[in-house]
Amino acid sequence: MTTTHASAEITEKDGVLVGPLREPRNLAANEAGSIHDDAQAQRLGFRGGTVAGSIHMEQFPPLLVAAFGERWFETGGLSCYFRNATMDREPVRAFVELPFDVNLESPAINLPGGIGGMSFDPPPSADAQVNVWMERDDGTLVLEGTASVGSPSEASLLRSKLSEEREAGEQRILGHLSVGEMGEPVKVRLTAADTQARLDAITEPMDWYAGKSPWGGAIVEPGLLVHMMVQVQRRIALPADAVGLYGAIEVQHLAGPVLMEREYTVSGQVIAVGQTPKTEYLWYETVMRDGSTDIASMLMMLRFMKASSPLWADG
Repeated sequence: MTTTHASAEITEKDGVLVGPLREPRNLAANEAGSIHDDAQAQRLGFRGGTVAGSIHMEQFPPLLVAAFGERWFETGGLSCYFRNATMDREPVRAFVELPFDVNLESPAINLPGGIGGMSFDPPPSADAQVNVWMERDDGTLVLEGTASVGSPSEASLLRSKLSEEREAGEQRILGHLSVGEMGEPVKVRLTAADTQARLDAITEPMDWYAGKSPWGGAIVEPGLLVHMMVQVQRRIALPADAVGLYGAIEVQHLAGPVLMEREYTVSGQVIAVGQTPKTEYLWYETVMRDGSTDIASMLMMLRFMKASSPLWADG
C-alpha cells in the first residue's frame, strides 16, 4: 500500500498522529446556486464556495490504518462534526490520537515505503475509539470527531450528539418531513469510470482504491462511500428553494470493506429534525447491504440555510 505523493509523511507527537498539510479541492465549484458556488456561498456569509465535508474525510485513512491496522476498512468508523468551512485548495491537516501504547522508532513515518514502515502493529482484535480532528494551517478547527475499530463501549461523537435533547422549533423548510422510513432501498454500484475524477483529485490516494488490496480488488474510500450512501436522499422530498450543506457525517464499516464494481442496496430513515438560529437540519441514517449482510452504515446531518429560503424572508 503506497501513496503517489513522494513527500507524504505522518509524524507522531505526544500520542497523536499528525498528517501532512494537504490542499483539498472544491470539486463542486461549478454547481451554480449551491454552497460550493463562490457567489452563492458569499451571499450566505461564507468566504467562498466550500469544500464538501466528505472530501475532508478522505484525508484520514492513512492515519487510521496507521493507528488501527488494515482492519479499519473492515470494522472501522469515522465520525465527523464540521465546525468551519474551507475553500478550494486551502491547506488543512488531519490529526488522530493513537489508540494503543506504542513506541515509534522515529518521529517520521514515510508513507511511500508503506505504513508497515512504522515500528508497531496495532493489536489484531482490540476494540478502540479515539478523538480525531482537522485544522486549517492557522489552527482554525475544521472538524472534530471520533474514529474507532471493532465495537468500543463508548458512543461515537455523532451518536452522542444525536442523543442530546433538542427542540424541533419552527420548521418552515423541513416542516413537511416526518421521522421514519425513506421508502424503497436504492441500488448502488461504483465503477472505475465513475470514480476516476474523484481519485485523480484525492489528497491521500492509496493503491487499494484503484487496484489490488488485501481483500482482492479495489475498495471504496470514505468520501466515495458517502457518495454511495447519499443516493438514498432521492427518497426524501428535500427542499429545492434552500441551500443545503453537510453538517456532520459518520461512516461505519460493519463487514467491510466496500468493494468497487459490486452492487449493494442502501436503505435509510429520517431520525430527527431540528433548527439553529441560522439553519434547519435533519438527521438520517442508512445501511448498505450485500444480500442479507449489513456491510456499512452512515449517519448524516444535513443543514439548510434559513437565509437562502424565501420561507424565512421575514426573519
